[in-house]
Amino acid sequence: MDLIATIWRKARPKRLLMGVILSVCALSGHAAHAAYGLKLPPNFSISVFAKAPAARSLALAEDLGVLFVSTRHDTVYAVPLSDDDDLRPTYPVLRGLTSPNGIAWKDGYLYVVEQHRVTRYHVPSIDALTDAQPEVLFDDLPDKDWHGNRYIRFGADGALYVGVGAPCNVCSLSGYEGGILKFTPGQWDKPELVATGVRNTVGIDYHPTTGQIFFTDNGADGMGDDSPPDELNAMAAPGAHYGFPWYGGGEDRAPHFRLLPVPSGMIPPVVRFQAHVAPLGLDFYDGRMFPEEYRGDAFVAQHGSWNRSSPVGYLIMRVRFDDTGRVVGHEPFIEGWLRPNGDVTGRPVDLEELPDGSLLISDDAAGLIYRVTYKKP
Repeated sequence: MDLIATIWRKARPKRLLMGVILSVCALSGHAAHAAYGLKLPPNFSISVFAKAPAARSLALAEDLGVLFVSTRHDTVYAVPLSDDDDLRPTYPVLRGLTSPNGIAWKDGYLYVVEQHRVTRYHVPSIDALTDAQPEVLFDDLPDKDWHGNRYIRFGADGALYVGVGAPCNVCSLSGYEGGILKFTPGQWDKPELVATGVRNTVGIDYHPTTGQIFFTDNGADGMGDDSPPDELNAMAAPGAHYGFPWYGGGEDRAPHFRLLPVPSGMIPPVVRFQAHVAPLGLDFYDGRMFPEEYRGDAFVAQHGSWNRSSPVGYLIMRVRFDDTGRVVGHEPFIEGWLRPNGDVTGRPVDLEELPDGSLLISDDAAGLIYRVTYKKP
């Protein structure tokens, strides 16, 4: 990592070689459209921003001029924002971790949630990446592989929200399993379980006007091609229950729990997506580049089905909200990673806005980060 910092400070690295198709894609948004067959609304363009192997969660450290990129393996990467190459270089900055999928940046700290613990690294400057050591904030998360990739986000209240998936397809839960934890800074050893009955929380974000937390949830497998729906949920009162395992998703009863009485007070989803589309990252758009009607709407990355007889998903969905923070509809925003013949060219995971209002999208299958821009006609 000393070498990484030296290169970053003293030299502009050469562009990474990605093969012919990626080199073509990096030239312009139109080239990316052509090579990947991606479809966007009029006047929107998409280009390749950087290459990042198995890119998952994105965390913008604007004060450092860095985009952090997580993986489900053992590495966290950094991409310098100041490099004006068409294809920016990517550097590994943390290694040897256990599925460091969940990352966030706040007040000079990089927060990393591994499968079993919550940590943070004090990073006052790029140079400090060479010596950053983890401060363990909490080390009692369920240490189980199944749905062990944690997703995190700071809320409008300054608390850190951490999703903890169920360690199964459909099963009874215990402890923090199938929930969302709220960590209040300074009280890291005392998380609050603010949502339960959530099979596999992935994207978490808050509405820019109301501050209300919303989160995606992946429905159960093995219930058929068209059941159960995947979900977008609105967080209600602390400790509210969202249905799992009595429901595999939406109001579709899970087979093993079909004959058991449903506890009262369960909260239904605000959006029922098609079954098996795998909604992951969630981002409420609060930038100024896109048309005004996009402000306050949410983008959801649909990672795509893995065992449906006919694949679905593999797109970015726009969820429209009214001025009160209520969902009024949803429709595809970017399509085309799933080709008409069933071939797949990428799997979107997470979304993050840049200061100029453009939108970044990670793709763990292609190992890419895309940038979506808008130009007024």
